[in-house]
Parts: sequence; structure tokens; C-alpha cells
Amino acid sequence: MQIQTLPKNVPAELVVDANIYALEGGERDPQMAWKALDIAGNPGLVWTPHNGGHWIATSAPLIWELFADVDRLSARNLSVPPSDSPLKMIPNESDDPEHHHYRKIVLPFVSPRAVKRLTDDVRGLTAALIDGFQPRGRCEFMTEFARHVPMRIFLSLVDLPDEDREWLVDVADKSVRPKSTQEKEESQRSMAGYLQSWIDKRRADPGEDLLSAIIHGTVGDRPMNELEVMGECMDVMFGGLDTVASMMGFIMKFLATHPDHYRTLVEQPEKITFAVEEILRRHGVATVARRVTADIVHEGVTVMAGDMIVLPTCLHGLDESRWPDALNVDFDRKRETHCTFGNGIHNCPGAGLARSELAIMLHEWTKRIPEFTLDPGSQPLAATGAVNGMVRLDLVWPR
Repeated sequence: MQIQTLPKNVPAELVVDANIYALEGGERDPQMAWKALDIAGNPGLVWTPHNGGHWIATSAPLIWELFADVDRLSARNLSVPPSDSPLKMIPNESDDPEHHHYRKIVLPFVSPRAVKRLTDDVRGLTAALIDGFQPRGRCEFMTEFARHVPMRIFLSLVDLPDEDREWLVDVADKSVRPKSTQEKEESQRSMAGYLQSWIDKRRADPGEDLLSAIIHGTVGDRPMNELEVMGECMDVMFGGLDTVASMMGFIMKFLATHPDHYRTLVEQPEKITFAVEEILRRHGVATVARRVTADIVHEGVTVMAGDMIVLPTCLHGLDESRWPDALNVDFDRKRETHCTFGNGIHNCPGAGLARSELAIMLHEWTKRIPEFTLDPGSQPLAATGAVNGMVRLDLVWPR
């Protein structure tokens, strides 16, 4: 790693050689790849020259604080390197007061009442998928399960055809875990092109779906403009097509490699709800960036206005000062709030639906498959990025 000029506010001892889209060891264990950046003695911050140069928050208190800080941080740049495109992924890539109006459009579709209405559909689809591969004694979990349930439920909310699902998932994957800036930009152009035809159709003939609600949404007293409509449609698409599937993959990898934990859930299904929270705490997936708008002085280090800072939710859950024995998943741990779904005004609006889908998955899986492990002939494959993802996960069980 060679740095021509180190910014004057960056102490040399806090510099790490880290491309967040390809962290060393991320293909095996993304969360621990992030944890490796938490170098000894750092004040809760490190800095990397990759992707335009940016800070990474590493301590739970600082991550929690900055997620909710709307006075010194702006969400108008959600990723690194920051894009100068006028198209923003809203509501995630927006600040108040506009953010409030963008978010309000989405909330009715993921409210507790809406989630309850979807429960039977989630359970029926989950059971049917498991019943389909259970007799074989094996499955590739990501393609045979994780890329079905959350995506199909999401596509029903936006009323888009299931036959487009695989293509859409591939486009979303290249946006949140790109191999290059060019790949990310190409994926976003592909998504925008796909969505434009549907936007035109729903503008002329609106339905009761989420896309129609966005297209005909308002910001205060005015209708959303074309950039806002496209930005919000793209944001919900990328969010709905990847994050929950990634969470499912990490949960099942953990349980496949920790048979005692899985046996507990088989024998005590009442623990599933908290088990989901505890595994999510340990295996955070989302990472967001923020633009600093006012100098932040933290333990003698100045993060200057104009700097970019990255907030990895997984490092909140791995901080020993916040979570004693943080690397250990403990289904009897005292229940406390983790940061896997964010914090503050930008906390994930779909968290309730995600929790429901994850719990239903474990209830239906434990009923049908009393024990399972990783396929010894196949290595799990994961990746880091804006969303830590499980790429391949082969599971086997006694027939």
C-alpha cells in the first residue's frame, strides 16, 4: 500500500489497507474480515486510502452515535467512493425534511399489520421450498431457498413478475458487492432501464402496489419528480432483493456449524425469536457511508467536514466493550438492542418483515430437518461490500 499524500487530519498509525468490497478473508468470514480492521489501540476509527479515501468507525458506541447523527453527518452519499450522480437511492440517500416524506410512502407496506397479512404467504412458500428438497438430503441454500422467499414476497409488494427474479437478484448483487465502480454503475443503469418501463405503465395505470405508491407519491404538497421516483424505486428494489437473503445465509451457515445451537432450536422452538436476534447481532450484514458535514473530534482525532465515513453494522455487534464474549452466540444472552438494522431515522423500515421471514424459516426448517451440516465437499463462499453476502452454501442432512 502506497499513499502519495496522507490527509493532514489522519494519524499514520490509523491507516489500514482495506478495500471494503474485497476485504482480505471476506470470502470465508466477512464479519471477521471487518473485525480485523479494528486494530489494537485505535480510538474507534481507522482510515483507508481505497475508494477515494475514507474513515471506518470500529467501536459500537461510535457506530451507534453516528448512525443517528443528522447534525454532523449527511446520508446524501450512501457509499464509497461517493457518486456525483443526481440520482440518489432514496429514502436511504436523503436527509430530512425530504427523508420523512420518502420514508412515509414505504412504511404502510412493511407495517406490523402488513407483515401479519403476509405471514401465511411466507409460511406457505417456505414450507413448499423445504419440502421440495428435503427428500434429497441436500440443497444449495442460496439458490434453492434464500433467493426465493424474501425476493418473491418483495416482488409481490411491488407487483413485478417472478420470472424476472433471477435477473433482478443478479443485478442487485453487482450493485451491493461490485467488483469495480464500473460494475456498480452498470448494474444501476440496468436496474433503472428495467424500472422505467414499469414506472411508465404504473403512471398510466396505477395499482395498489408499492411501486404505484412511490410513482404517485408526494413530498409535502408537491408530487415527486422523475429523479425522486426512480431513486426511490431503485432503493426499495436493491434493499428488497438482497439483504434478507444474505441474513438467511449467515444464519444457516452458523447453525450448520454449531449443532448444539441448532438442537436447542429443534427442542425449544420458543427460543427461535431471540435466536434470530442474537445471530443477527453476531453477523451484521449492512454497511453504509455518510458524508461528514461538520468536524467531529473523537478521542483526539478530527474527522473533517467533507470526509467520508463508513459505518459497518457488524462491528457494532462484535465490540467486546458492548457485548461481553461478543464472538459467542448465546441464546440466553440478555436481550438488548443491536445495530444490525441501523439506528435513528434511517433504521431499516423493513426490519419487521425481515424478522418475520427469518423466524418462519427456522420454525419450518426445524420441523422438517432435525439435523444438518455443511457439505464436506464444498466450501461456503461469502463476500464483503455494502451488504455482506453469502454467495454459496451447500447443506446436507440424513435422508
